[in-house]
Amino acid sequence: MAKNKNLPFEEPIVALRDEIRRLQTKTDEESRKEEARLMEELKKEWEKLVSSLNRWQKTLLARHPQRPYTLDYIYSLFDDFVEIHGDRRFADDPAIVAGFGFYHGESVAIVGHQKGRTTQERIKRNFGQANPEGYRKALRVMKLAEKFNRPVITFIDTPGAYPGIGSEERGQAEAIAYNLREMAGLRIPTISVVIGEGGSGGALGIGVTDRILMLQFSIYSVICPEGCAAILWRNQEAVEEAAENLKLTAEDLYEFGIADEIIPEPPGGAHSFPDVAYKNVDKAIQKHLKELKDMAPEERIEKRYEKFRKMGVFFEKSSKE
Repeated sequence: MAKNKNLPFEEPIVALRDEIRRLQTKTDEESRKEEARLMEELKKEWEKLVSSLNRWQKTLLARHPQRPYTLDYIYSLFDDFVEIHGDRRFADDPAIVAGFGFYHGESVAIVGHQKGRTTQERIKRNFGQANPEGYRKALRVMKLAEKFNRPVITFIDTPGAYPGIGSEERGQAEAIAYNLREMAGLRIPTISVVIGEGGSGGALGIGVTDRILMLQFSIYSVICPEGCAAILWRNQEAVEEAAENLKLTAEDLYEFGIADEIIPEPPGGAHSFPDVAYKNVDKAIQKHLKELKDMAPEERIEKRYEKFRKMGVFFEKSSKE
């Protein structure tokens, strides 16, 4: 991994977290006891810190450069992953990882955004911003999964779909819209996990699933706070106000009925103790996959349709009330 970078508000817990990591490399009894003591102290400090975080600070946590990415989850939770490349129309898009692997002995399809860890990787992966060929590759794998009756698990982590001239010329909007329609009718169980940043149609292009799970400090929004601030306030310094009004955190999305479950993160966030984050995500996927497999395909499709039809419904009070 790249050199650790801490956010300013993380400083109160950094020393505790680093000492626990150091103790985890040791095996003697005294180290284990000290690790347990410090972990309890870290939990208390983290709870106090989290209670004071605003939505913009949680957005920064969702974007943390050390946060686990799609490939980290793939290599930790799945066996024998085989990646599939290309959309059979134009090219391969490294911003989307797609393929097949085994999940607790069962063959599944896995699709996800990949941002890249180093500067070179980020440029290669386009910072997780997919082009049309990325969404077409993703759907190609999902359709293959449907053909062989394999569940689909997607990992969402993108600022949004790439808005470049080339991507627009190759049909960015059409590619995403086509994915929305086709994913809505897939006859197989589908689960998406927002592991970091869920940005606009770029996230939704692989997110029309039976269940939407969100990590505790992930975000999901129609637009990023910076974009919202630029459009509505015409001022980049209004990002905190924009984030508050967007209500983009996992708690907000769960309250709105969009997220089906909030997956807890370890003290310090998923990047502090990734192994704990992997276990929590694994537990949630297993639970929802079992529930979905017990349903008939027609029932899954109907519930999926109802789920997305409810999103965005609002009531307007008349001026007389």
